[in-house]
Amino acid sequence: MLDLISIGAQIAEHRKKLKLSQTALARQAGISRATLDALENGRAGELGFAKLSKLLAALGLELKLQAASSHRPTLDELQQEDRDDQSLDRRR
Repeated sequence: MLDLISIGAQIAEHRKKLKLSQTALARQAGISRATLDALENGRAGELGFAKLSKLLAALGLELKLQAASSHRPTLDELQQEDRDDQSLDRRR
């Protein structure tokens, strides 16, 4: 299940890919830079849906619903797989 911490991590990753500063993205989304920083760093206790949807729209992203029974890898699983791959690359 996707939680606010993993959403924040994905937002930070996408923002950096787009070469946007936190200030620029926050301004575009109409939220404070402090709120964005807290979200990206796993310190946001709650974030209203309106703020989240404005933030995602500013990044060109959207949330999608899917049946919980279909198993897709979680962000944590994908990150662990990436770390494992990088570890194997360093051993060569």
